[in-house]
Amino acid sequence: MLRFGLRSKFILLSCFLFLLPWLGYEYVWEMEKFLRQGQEKTLVGTTRALATALHERPALFDSQTNFLDQVVKGRDLYAYNLSNPIQLDGKLSDWKPYQSLMWHYDERYLQGNKTDHQSSDLSFDHMVGKYETFLYAVFKVTDDSLVYRAKNSLSFTRNDHLQIMLKNPQGEFKHYIVAARQDGWVNAFDALSKEPITKIQGYFISTPTGYNLELRFPLNMLGNKLGFAIEDWDVDKVEPQLMSTSNILNPNDIGSVLVPSPEINRILKGMGHSGSRIWVVDNHHRVLAQSGSIHHADGVWADGIADKPPTTWWQRFEQNYLHPLYYKVLTRPENEFLDTLHDVAAMQGTHIGKALSGTPASSWRLTPDNKAVILSAAYPIWIQDHVIGAVIAEETTNGVRTLRNKSLEKLFNVILAVMLIGTVTLFFFASRISCRIRRLRDTAEQAIDAQGRVTGTINYSDSNDEIGDLSRSFANIVSRLGGYTNYLETMSSRLSHELRTPVAVVRSSLENLQMQPQTELSQKYLDRASEGVERLGKIITTMSEATRLEQSIQSAEAEPFDLRNVINGCMQGYQLTYVQQQFKLDICSQPLPLCGAPEFIAQLLDKLINNALEFNIKGSAISVSLDQHDNVALLSISNLGPLLPEGLTDHIFDSMVSVRSQQLQLQPHLGLGLYIVRLVCEYHKGTVSAANNKNTDGVTFTVRLPLNNN
Repeated sequence: MLRFGLRSKFILLSCFLFLLPWLGYEYVWEMEKFLRQGQEKTLVGTTRALATALHERPALFDSQTNFLDQVVKGRDLYAYNLSNPIQLDGKLSDWKPYQSLMWHYDERYLQGNKTDHQSSDLSFDHMVGKYETFLYAVFKVTDDSLVYRAKNSLSFTRNDHLQIMLKNPQGEFKHYIVAARQDGWVNAFDALSKEPITKIQGYFISTPTGYNLELRFPLNMLGNKLGFAIEDWDVDKVEPQLMSTSNILNPNDIGSVLVPSPEINRILKGMGHSGSRIWVVDNHHRVLAQSGSIHHADGVWADGIADKPPTTWWQRFEQNYLHPLYYKVLTRPENEFLDTLHDVAAMQGTHIGKALSGTPASSWRLTPDNKAVILSAAYPIWIQDHVIGAVIAEETTNGVRTLRNKSLEKLFNVILAVMLIGTVTLFFFASRISCRIRRLRDTAEQAIDAQGRVTGTINYSDSNDEIGDLSRSFANIVSRLGGYTNYLETMSSRLSHELRTPVAVVRSSLENLQMQPQTELSQKYLDRASEGVERLGKIITTMSEATRLEQSIQSAEAEPFDLRNVINGCMQGYQLTYVQQQFKLDICSQPLPLCGAPEFIAQLLDKLINNALEFNIKGSAISVSLDQHDNVALLSISNLGPLLPEGLTDHIFDSMVSVRSQQLQLQPHLGLGLYIVRLVCEYHKGTVSAANNKNTDGVTFTVRLPLNNN
């Protein structure tokens, strides 16, 4: 007969359910890959269309790019777009968002007569930025000796000052000087005519390490060249130090300044509704214009897929219940993610490098926070067969991912229906199996008690599957375990019975030998043999005691008695027996009625006191307390001494368990004393527990016995 196990049944029922989601996922994943390829080609087409509008228009680029063979950071300046106007106060708080964009100038930028063996105490951090029609500049200067312009002096140059060299839109070079008489507002002066230039405004403030200077002047003063120089005068030096962004001593060596082009910005503005972020860079990778935001650049793929309000009951059910379930697995595109190219002066990338070499290219990148994938495409801008720059367009894959989610939503509706039918079938099948397993578990737990005794049997099942085999195996195991347990339980009585006769023979033989004359050596061996026989007799007595107690408990009849009187009587006997031992008693005054066997309670107390005496530190008292708590008699016995071993607290009341070391114990122990205590407690429907003292200096045994107040 063909036999199907549980595993085979589950596999046959669930294979087709797992196949459908996998096929659907693979199909949608392939569709998403094709959509990404289409998005890439579309974005390249967008850059080509915009580059076509910029081809052969040299007027847009001549003043920005053609005059440079290369761009050197620090020498050639870039005016970053500022999000807010700068408040001229010298505190630099408005520049904090742009700290990473500042350039540091040190000894490498010294000009003039500095020799190799001279050291400089001068350095500064600097950047320029653009907001609307103004250019802002900031200087954070480190100078250990600040020299102000004298109040009555007509000279601008024999003190610490800033020099500005620029080329105006008419192509003329202009030289200005900013020198402060004190902290506060400053103006620039023409270096030749000494006339004040009110269009250039600034604020000067001294600092513990030097001074800060903020400037502002209109963009219509500026052409395409700009340079700054800090001239440092010290009292103890004849020659000043000049540190500059570029060599302003020679107008031809002045660095360039790039201000984002408003003309190209106007052209890009029309592309702001294309669903892409657009950049235009020159052939030195510097940004000339930028339009759009990447957080809203989902591309044309996102058009027409916005969620519409539901109109039918199914659409409402799908939106309110199914979609929240689907999006436990799916991920919605993130609109908030980290944009590292929000405000940059230069753009890098292999696709930009290829575009500036004349080849359109594209690339994919993951945002630093791993929340979005960005597609970037670049196309070259040609002027007279030369690449003068490139157009870069960027989009996220949010539109494609939204299309993928929409497809999976429809597919999941079908899968959910199939899964629902399959789940109901599997539910009833699994319920039947779980009930059978639960019945087998309950039967197995009832067959063996907490102490490991077999108290029942297991009714095995005739089913021809794994659960039937398991029930038959359990029944066989419990049956064999019951026989072995019964053998162990009766072994002590058998041993004690069988050993008494040979022990008696040995003892009588030793006594007869003791009556004969012995040498010193033979007497020594006889004494040792007698001691061993005595120990063996005590072991047999202990085994017999435990066996007799178990038998007497089964046949004992309960009678009412006062627990307080039993404990009092026993403790008086202990005080007379153990004269050298101090006992600390705390026994309640009210009667404690109990129903059971008072002789068993006396045995219980004997075992606990003997245990405390053996482990107690010499000279310390054993504490015995008896009290009532909520209809329960609470008996506690504490002694100072070694602590209970870790992990053995719950097992010391089991049979044949002892924590005494073989080297230290003076009397034979089988680990039956505390086992007898547990049997007595169980007979009286109570419990016993052991724990280390709160001060971790000894052990406390606690017995809880329910009182009989009826």
